[in-house]
Amino acid sequence: MSEIVLNGITWGHSRGITPLLAAAQRYSELNPKVTINWKKRTLQEFADFPLEKLVNDYDLLIIDHPWVGCAAATNSVLPLDEYLPAAYLQNQSGNSVGESHISYFYDNHQWALAIDAATPAASYRADLFQQNGAKVPDTWEELIELAKKGKVAIPSIPIDSLMNFYMFCLALGEEPFQSKEQVVSKEIGVQALQTMRDLYSLIDKKLFSCNPIAVAELMSSTNDYWYCPFAYCYSNYPRTGYAKYPLTYANLVHFGKKRLRSTIGGTGLAVSSFTKHKKEAVDFTAWVCSEECQSTFYVQHGGQPGHLAAWTNNMANLLTNSFFHTVLPVMKSGYMRPRYNGYLHFQDHAGDPVQQYLLQGGNPASVLKEIDRIYHHSLKGEKMSLSI
Repeated sequence: MSEIVLNGITWGHSRGITPLLAAAQRYSELNPKVTINWKKRTLQEFADFPLEKLVNDYDLLIIDHPWVGCAAATNSVLPLDEYLPAAYLQNQSGNSVGESHISYFYDNHQWALAIDAATPAASYRADLFQQNGAKVPDTWEELIELAKKGKVAIPSIPIDSLMNFYMFCLALGEEPFQSKEQVVSKEIGVQALQTMRDLYSLIDKKLFSCNPIAVAELMSSTNDYWYCPFAYCYSNYPRTGYAKYPLTYANLVHFGKKRLRSTIGGTGLAVSSFTKHKKEAVDFTAWVCSEECQSTFYVQHGGQPGHLAAWTNNMANLLTNSFFHTVLPVMKSGYMRPRYNGYLHFQDHAGDPVQQYLLQGGNPASVLKEIDRIYHHSLKGEKMSLSI
């Protein structure tokens, strides 16, 4: 009978829960005195559930990198650099998928390990393009033409609309959050919103209630949509047998002379400061995020690893129709969101005015004014809840 029980909290998709359940089972076989239980919640439940409750009730937490500013301010999770060997952390750093590893390093401490890496990428139904003798879009102009035919799906809930707003600011030459006065200049912000509206005005209104999972499910279960230009990527959907119609992933379209750069996501594995079993919790974290586990066992059980060895592994790419090889350039060019304590307040609220503008139109300057108001409030550094 197990003497030590660790409880973990993650999110309820095959990419988030299945590899952790498999890893927990295998870890307990290797360490019979340890049992690890994983509970899954929806992404919205993560956003709504108080951080204080999570770190008190769970030893292991799957987190989003913008949360590390709060972690540093509250010391609610362990600084893993004080518990893991330097050589191990050097391996993690040297094998980061884009900025995944460094995104959990804040205020001179490593608050989580990158267990999962993701960013918005393009996906499409290769069979439908082939059947219709159509070309997969590679430019913004080609994307607009396909959208006019009703074949484009975009996850357009507030959070995804906001992440794509960052992407278009970057595409127009300005990185957001370079000033404490405004998120982005009025000129670039207005142009970014108007550019997005040109596309979003062409898509089905029901997509404004869809997150990336919902869009992937629609595309892989029906023939309604052929192409998604940017949605957080899921290596599950290209796998044989996972969905009725497999998806194929691709790089983002060219916008002008350069390809779009998306806003990285993914998740990190953190250890609660309140755990009664620090050694065991840290040991499991180090094992499941290790090069060996990530590039074999973790990806084999539906995971989307945060370790580069998995992304370049031939077996992993064979399992996923070259998903990792294809998306890696998108990850490498990805934009990392702010991580200051209070940013999650901005992320939780600033997507609403962006989504409303994309859905209904209006005055983009007024949208920017509201975004900046929310930004100024977030800079006060309120204690925020966990969000993925």
